[in-house]
Amino acid sequence: MEDEVRNVIIIGSGPAGYTAGLYTARALLEPLMFAGYMSGGQLMLTSDIENFPGYPEGIGGPEMMLQLREQSERFGLEVHDKNVERVDFSEQPFKVWVEGELFLSRSIIICTGAESIWLGAEGEEEQKGRGISTCATCDGAFFRDEEVLVIGGGDSAMEEATFLTRFASKVTIIHRRDVFKASKVMYERALNNPKIEIKTFKTIKKWLSDENGIIGAILQDSRDNSEEEISCTGAFIAIGHKPITKFLENQVETDESGYIIPNIHTMTSVPGIFAAGDVVDTRYRQAITAAGMGCQAAIDTEKWLEDQH
Repeated sequence: MEDEVRNVIIIGSGPAGYTAGLYTARALLEPLMFAGYMSGGQLMLTSDIENFPGYPEGIGGPEMMLQLREQSERFGLEVHDKNVERVDFSEQPFKVWVEGELFLSRSIIICTGAESIWLGAEGEEEQKGRGISTCATCDGAFFRDEEVLVIGGGDSAMEEATFLTRFASKVTIIHRRDVFKASKVMYERALNNPKIEIKTFKTIKKWLSDENGIIGAILQDSRDNSEEEISCTGAFIAIGHKPITKFLENQVETDESGYIIPNIHTMTSVPGIFAAGDVVDTRYRQAITAAGMGCQAAIDTEKWLEDQH
């Protein structure tokens, strides 16, 4: 058990966490970060990032996360690649348990992000980031004049499919039912796009691949289990995200999906607890917006700590 009370503990890494770490370290707050076993977040699964300013040639996701980490460590961020098991935000100092060890802090910045919901189809794990993506904005430009699939039936699936028609020669939407959650306007926009085909009552049974990545999929009909093969060089899974907030056990206010609801700027419903990045953001979900929120949370934390003294 630690007797030492830290100024700030950052839970989670990724662009939000590392930027918060950079700013709080430069403010001499001696931040401590628990980056998680999969430090770096979702960008560790992204092969090339071409839409983050400052990288004219693009950069690999893991490489960028390493650089962000090194930069923040250079200014004094202390990083442990461990998962936070539970927290107690009921009183000051706040309590954080990590692998049975207790840490105390005056303030907390939560940057645990959200994870994409995957299909779990055969062959999927090996092809994540090698043709199978969960972000058309991030990866769409890699599929110029190629045929791609979008899996899902909500607004985000329709939006991704419509966006992908800028690059792909053909986009096929795969949906397990013939009823769509998407709004009428989004659905009709996709339906009326000459580059988009919609296949209903279909699920992905297996991904087909060669040494370069995916080359297609076996579709199964949800009514009679009949199968058909479809070719594609890219696939975008758009069946939703889930925020990584279960460990908080409802100690800060969240929406019905578990995303943290900000109260004042980046501060949560508990004074002294801040949140940034995809754990809050249900709209943009970009590396650059997460980094910006990490900066905001760090500045809010610094000002809040000053006001306490």
